[in-house]
Amino acid sequence: MPEDLDLEPRTVEVPKGVFTVFPGLCKGCGLCITKCPKQCLKWSDVLGVYGTPAVEPVDGVCIACGVCEGVCPDCAIRVIRKRGKEA
Repeated sequence: MPEDLDLEPRTVEVPKGVFTVFPGLCKGCGLCITKCPKQCLKWSDVLGVYGTPAVEPVDGVCIACGVCEGVCPDCAIRVIRKRGKEA
C-alpha cells in the first residue's frame, strides 16, 4: 500500500444529516454513485485502499436517504439522518 494514502474517515455534514466515507474500505466500485436517487455523489480526490478514488457528496444536494450506505458492498459509507426539528 502506498505511504501517501490517507485512509482516515471523511465526514461531511449535509443539510439533512452526516455523511461519512471510509477510504480504507472503499474499493471504488461506483455502486453508490449509480444508485443515488439525487445523483449527489462524485469521485473524490482521496484515494481508497485499492488506490481507486473514494466518493464524496456534492455540497448541499445529499438528502441523507441512506441508499448509498445500503448498496455499498464494503460498508464504506455511513449516513446518519437528522431527526425531528434538526432535519
